[in-house]
Amino acid sequence: MRFNHRTFKSTFCVAILTAIPGVLGACQPAQTPSSEVRTSASPAGRPQDLVAEAERSGFRRTARYEEVERLCPAFERAYPQRARCVSFGTTPEGRPMLAIVASSDGVLTQEQARAKHRPVILFQGGIHAGEIDGKDGGFWALRELLEDKLVPGALAKTTAVFVPVLNIDGHERFGPNHRPNQRGPEEMGFRTTAQNLNLNRDYLKVEAPEMKAILGFFEAWDPVVYVDLHTTDGAKFEQDVAVLVEPSAPSPGNLQVPANALADAIQARLTATGHLPVAFYPSFRKSDDPLSGFSKAPAPPRFSQAYTALRNRIGILVETHSWRPNAQRVRSVHDFLLGLFDQARADAAGWRKVADAADAAGARLGGTRVALTYKPSEASHTIEFRGYAYQKRASEISGATWLSYDESKPEIWRVPLFDTAEPALTVDAPAAGYVVPAAHAEWVGAKLRTHGLQYQVMTAARPHFSVGAFRAEEVTPGKSFEGHTPVTVKGSWKTEAQDLPKGSLFVPIAQPRARVLLHLFEPLAPDSLVAWGFFNGAFEQKEYMEDYVAEEEARKMIAANPSLKTEFDARLKDPKFAADPKARLDFFYQRHPSWDERMNLVPIYRVATSPM
Repeated sequence: MRFNHRTFKSTFCVAILTAIPGVLGACQPAQTPSSEVRTSASPAGRPQDLVAEAERSGFRRTARYEEVERLCPAFERAYPQRARCVSFGTTPEGRPMLAIVASSDGVLTQEQARAKHRPVILFQGGIHAGEIDGKDGGFWALRELLEDKLVPGALAKTTAVFVPVLNIDGHERFGPNHRPNQRGPEEMGFRTTAQNLNLNRDYLKVEAPEMKAILGFFEAWDPVVYVDLHTTDGAKFEQDVAVLVEPSAPSPGNLQVPANALADAIQARLTATGHLPVAFYPSFRKSDDPLSGFSKAPAPPRFSQAYTALRNRIGILVETHSWRPNAQRVRSVHDFLLGLFDQARADAAGWRKVADAADAAGARLGGTRVALTYKPSEASHTIEFRGYAYQKRASEISGATWLSYDESKPEIWRVPLFDTAEPALTVDAPAAGYVVPAAHAEWVGAKLRTHGLQYQVMTAARPHFSVGAFRAEEVTPGKSFEGHTPVTVKGSWKTEAQDLPKGSLFVPIAQPRARVLLHLFEPLAPDSLVAWGFFNGAFEQKEYMEDYVAEEEARKMIAANPSLKTEFDARLKDPKFAADPKARLDFFYQRHPSWDERMNLVPIYRVATSPM
């Protein structure tokens, strides 16, 4: 039996119309007389203790984390041969991080899944704990997968791993006012962790304990598909769910081919169940102008779906729309998950094979040009997008203009969609790999291990070793972000000799996740260790020359090298330089033998041959 979209649509609508009379607009298509419907949200016919508070309350409320602690073992008791409750970490405030593993044929450990080469689908809710649809929709969908009715046989083809809440401490910062631009539930958690970190900015830099735990869990289970369930911010419109699937751009092993096919299938399935899905994040190109349209391009790897693609796996970001009623948003998650597992019945084995091929291809990137980031091209096409009538009004509050939407007047917006991406940053992958000097080996090594990247510790020093060195010519600090002072650098790699101390790390490029390595170590990449400010000490001057000494030394240098005077005079033609005494003295200091040769030198080197 295939997943019956029409029956499910009817079932859900009767349930939520009974519980919440104001959501008729969510249930217009595919209605069935109530005499033919059995309410899917009702606990009738199912183990009473597997029904979440969201369903019991008609989706008006979501429960505290204690419900996860109750439901996780309850699933294992109800399905002892098909479900297992596991813990994979502890939050900073001491709460257990729980997941439910489900399989119809008892493949309930990562060792069993790896031994059988079983495709694993890992889906998580509550990375932003105010956006909690994923928890409630996930419990609902998982229960129906285990009942083997709507998508029979799905759990014989895949193992499902469900993390109901990732940001657990944030979830327990519970209150009614955390999401003023979201319709329900009555109370919800907070966006960030107890350490005020946004987990969906942490995938590459990996600082939060919760992120270290989920990446360890990812490493253990090696899911072929990783799903991150969110709720949008943004404008008002009728489209109810966005699903972004990565990789969408060319990737090792052509992983983008099954990923793009899955993206198309998901859009078709959600449309068939009465949804209004889009395949891009519905944020206007100009925030105050709906007619400016939308853009679509791969995101940087601080975000879950982009990071997953770097690991040669399929990453999916699901964003239900915050202005849809909570009941409809939870249903969107449920429909998406059942549709995904229905597709997996036919395709999951193929996804696994292509992911393995991507691993092999990723290990062959050394010495090639690799696109790290993408941007929308100037090419666009017009789409019809279901919005509302709106006015742009002058505001006496802000002094600017603001958009006022009229939800009683739906209308079709004909807007441009810029969905053709082109490379924005392309780099030369080193032929052999990178070297991390011993001074930074301990903390960089810890991050490499978290990402499952391999390295070797140098047991002997290599003096005057030929390396590619990146020296920053310009460093621009940004505003504080996630507890860091990020920087933007300009510069280039140049060949020079450097002493490589004993204890330095050699990180070979010939490994499956080479693109993760490139994003970490290439200074121009948006989520590199340099960009996040981990190496800001390299850009700080630590030794100085007194002005009167600089005056004396400058005259000696000119006397010894008359061409230096010619170069200095040329610089004086720049009025800004000429008017800056410090810059004029630094011109000479930076050419003096006492100048710190490591100033602005990024402490990561490219190498064309192994130093081992």
